Amino acid sequence: MDTDQRHAHACQGEPVTSDSPLAARLDGLLFFPVTAYTPDGAVDLAAFRAHVRGGIDAGAAAVFACCGTGEFHALTPEEFADCVAAAVEETAGRVPVIAGAGYGTALALRFARLAHEAGADGLLAMPPYLVAAGQRGLLRHYTALAAATPLPVIVYQRDNAVFTPATVVALARTPGIIGLKDGLGDLDLLQRIISAVRTEAADADFLYFNGLPTAELTGPAYFGLGVRRYSSAVFAFAPEIALAFHRALTTGDQDTVARLLDGFYRPLVELRNRGRGYAVSLVKAGVRLRGTDVGEVRPPLSEPDPAHVEELAALIDRGLALVAGAPGARA
Repeated sequence: MDTDQRHAHACQGEPVTSDSPLAARLDGLLFFPVTAYTPDGAVDLAAFRAHVRGGIDAGAAAVFACCGTGEFHALTPEEFADCVAAAVEETAGRVPVIAGAGYGTALALRFARLAHEAGADGLLAMPPYLVAAGQRGLLRHYTALAAATPLPVIVYQRDNAVFTPATVVALARTPGIIGLKDGLGDLDLLQRIISAVRTEAADADFLYFNGLPTAELTGPAYFGLGVRRYSSAVFAFAPEIALAFHRALTTGDQDTVARLLDGFYRPLVELRNRGRGYAVSLVKAGVRLRGTDVGEVRPPLSEPDPAHVEELAALIDRGLALVAGAPGARA
């Protein structure tokens, strides 16, 4: 089903189910662009477009616009709609665009509608705002979202949205919900979820994604569970490193995997863990270091310590040297 057909189905009130071709287009590295701001804090669509173009040209398999790294929490609905539309225009159908949707059910439906109107190909459903709901309430929330939009939905497990295997089975059976992105990192739970869906919803073409903040660090462990798709924050500022790691991981090049984990990814995660909000602000600093002025993060996030940005610059240089195989680059 192409975009025009999808929109036609939307007009007829027909949801897009898990047989959507979106699933087949989500192989490869998934790009989560940051949202660019001007010095006065307004959305900078020109810089955002340049950032998205750079990711596509570098080899992104999909663009996840206005999600966690894109500061979904800080955007007005109008800014969100403008950014998603800009991403759709820049991709021009070359790769799918997935947009964030979140907060309470009513606002999630509004963001879903705006994403559909902007031409997005799917949704990443963020955890509900603030409240810690039970499994029945969570299921009502996500099934209501799926029923209200023609866009395929990927549910994001993290923070206050943690699911039992039975709940994920119910999600997998829900028309329009095509996958689960795991940002929790509980591999025991995830294995039980995968097993339950495999045995109790065997006819569902259900996708799994590693959605931890620096997914490459746990990539080998998730691969062991059969979860091969992951989001790469590093791709936003160092696509050369991210692509080299992805290629090594998917081809079984364990030497390169170990070299990049030891010399780049582990030190990056240790740096990221030294500041609150660094999963976003440090990525944004990395984008600026590589030459695209995307501005600072919006409150309540804050900028990284300047010394940490210097460490990040050195880490990027080391990672690029490791990819190039420069002498003495091994950590």
